[in-house]
Amino acid sequence: MSIQWFPGHMNAAKKEAAEQMENIDLVIEVLDARLPEASCNPLVDQLRKFRQRPSLKILNKIDLADPVATAAWKAYYDAQDGVTAYPMTTKKPADVARIPDLALSLAPHRGVPTKPLRIMIMGIPNVGKSTLMNALLKKRVAKVGDEPAVTKVQQRLYLNKNVVLVDTPGMLWPKIAMATDGLMLAASHAIGTNALVEEEVAEYLGELLLQRYPHLLTARYGLKTDGMDGVGVIEGVAMRRGFRVRGGDYDYEKAAHSLLQDYRQGALGRISLETPDSRAASLALHAAEVAEKARLAAEKLAAKLEEQSRGKRGS
Repeated sequence: MSIQWFPGHMNAAKKEAAEQMENIDLVIEVLDARLPEASCNPLVDQLRKFRQRPSLKILNKIDLADPVATAAWKAYYDAQDGVTAYPMTTKKPADVARIPDLALSLAPHRGVPTKPLRIMIMGIPNVGKSTLMNALLKKRVAKVGDEPAVTKVQQRLYLNKNVVLVDTPGMLWPKIAMATDGLMLAASHAIGTNALVEEEVAEYLGELLLQRYPHLLTARYGLKTDGMDGVGVIEGVAMRRGFRVRGGDYDYEKAAHSLLQDYRQGALGRISLETPDSRAASLALHAAEVAEKARLAAEKLAAKLEEQSRGKRGS
C-alpha cells in the first residue's frame, strides 16, 4: 500500500513557510524519535538550506523510543553541517527549558531586544509540535489533539524580549517516495485515517516488531513468535484480547487497531521503527527498485520504437 496525504491547507502552509524563511534565523524541526528520518520533511531541509539557516532537530517522544537507536540518531544528525540534534520529551519541563539556550547558541548574532532571535518551529502532523509550543510559552497558545493536522494556521509569538517563535501547521510533503515511510508515519498516527487501511498498517508494524522486538510481543500478548508473520501477530492479539465477531471469527479490524494503539501509547515498550543503518538499507533498496523500474521502462520504450520502425519499413 502506498500512503499519500497532502490536504490543501498543507500546500498553503508550505508557501507561507517559504515566504517567512527569509526573516527567520533558525529552524526548529520537531521529529518523532521513533522514526526520525521518516518523520523528517524534505521540504523543510530544502527551505532552510536555500536560506542557509541552521537547524535544531528535536528528537521528541524519546520516552517511547529505543534509547540505543536514539543515541545513534543523535550522532547521525550532529555530524551534519548546520544541524544539532536534541533528544527530549515534552513531558519533562527540564528538557523543554534547555531549548532557548540551545537555539541561541546556534545563532549567536541574534538574541537581544534590538535583534531578537527569530525561530520557526516546523514538523509533520501529530509529532508534538503544538505541545512543545505550549510548554515553551508555559500557556496554551496552540491547539493540541490526538489527530493529525490540528494546527492549520501560522502564528507568531514572543517567548521573551529576546526570542520570537513562529509556529507553523503540521506539514507533510506531496509525494512520499518510499512505501515504508508512509507505513511508519501511518503507524505513528501522523497521517489522517481516511488515507490508510489500518489492518495493512498493523500488518507492517507486526512484521517489523517480529524482526526487531519479538520479546516485546511475547511480554505484552504472550505470543510465541517463531515462524509468525504480521497477520499472525494481529490474530494473536485478537485471541489474547478475546476480540471476536458474531459467528466466532477473530475481529481482525479491532485487533489491528489495538496493536497500533499499544504501539502509539508506549504500552508495548520503547520501540524505534528505524535506525541510521536500517535507513541506509531502505534507501539502497529503494534506489535499486527505482533503477529497475527505469530499466524496464526503457526496454519497453525501445521495444515499442523498434516495433514502430519495423512497421514503417514493412509499409
